Amino acid sequence: MQDTDPITASRSSHRSAERIAHLSDWLRLEQANGVGVRGAHILLRAFGSPRAIFAAGYTALAAHVSASAARALCEPPSAAFMELRDATLAWLDHPAHALVTLGEPDYPDGLAHIPDPPLLLYIRGRRELLARPALAIVGARNATSQGKANAGSFAASLSRAGVCIVSGLALGIDGAAHEGALQGSGSTIAVVGTGADLSYPTRHRALAERIARDGCMVSEFALGTPPNPGNFPRRNRIISGLSAGVLVVEAAEQSGSLITARVAGEQGREVFALPGSIHAPLAKGCHKLIREGARLVDSANDILESLRISPLAPELAAPMPTETSCLGLLGHLGHGPVDIDTLLLRSGSTVGALSLELLALEMAGLLERLPGGKVQRVVV
Repeated sequence: MQDTDPITASRSSHRSAERIAHLSDWLRLEQANGVGVRGAHILLRAFGSPRAIFAAGYTALAAHVSASAARALCEPPSAAFMELRDATLAWLDHPAHALVTLGEPDYPDGLAHIPDPPLLLYIRGRRELLARPALAIVGARNATSQGKANAGSFAASLSRAGVCIVSGLALGIDGAAHEGALQGSGSTIAVVGTGADLSYPTRHRALAERIARDGCMVSEFALGTPPNPGNFPRRNRIISGLSAGVLVVEAAEQSGSLITARVAGEQGREVFALPGSIHAPLAKGCHKLIREGARLVDSANDILESLRISPLAPELAAPMPTETSCLGLLGHLGHGPVDIDTLLLRSGSTVGALSLELLALEMAGLLERLPGGKVQRVVV
């Protein structure tokens, strides 16, 4: 589908007439009303390039897409489109920004072979990371402290082994995975559900800037695209498409993370899942995946073995961290959610003394309070 020379890193290529025409054609196809990604792929298979599509005429186009889409493709570029095009070209003047079109050599090979790959990839940061071995880590937005600790630990260990961690910059597991991955040489890729010029969620603005500097941010959405709800399920295919496999850390039975896992399986990627307590709602989705064939893992080396990457040395693996000893109240807590009455029976303590101990553990980051008056030990 390539119809011009490959993209180069120089600013002059962004401003050359040929490059401007190339990007304008692809952007115009992406923005055409009623066409969509699937319709664009149908047209690209029929005509070969965006330029040929716009030269084909209404009758030829209407044989492949709806009449309204064919008419939209025959209309001249609007003032709004020209404004978007100019803003995109100005955005590309930044040396850390890039726009790669389907069929160009810089377009990630694994992503190019999924169903309906993105027409355009807007990139901020280190785009060489797109060619590295990668694993996606996804999970619940309302994750537990333990889930976030596990996501960060796995991401850090895998990144130290040279694996790039891909996730979606959401709150909860995604953010913890990005934070952990930035600790290693593998770094991280954030696939966002907005334009690449926006920061969402706002609570991750500082993290997004770190990723844009030390990792890579990727979007298929035009600049200025707001966080529309439909964007996030759509971007899941990119998260899995950039990765050799997907690790689900915490997920409820109806979690959106299960969509990413399903898409990964359809793309031929391996799906991994962390087990949890049978009493924990956020373990239900992972247990469902395991019953359906996902690989149960409890260390980073389990994943590295599956990806055929050299295992980490024991001191670097940091699979699911545990205390070396579990004395006193920590021992009575166990590893699943527990209510206060049960703790009183186990410990033989008084309500007052137990409350003080729980507060101390919570302040030390070793305990998390859950809905329903339950508490759970946090492994750090």
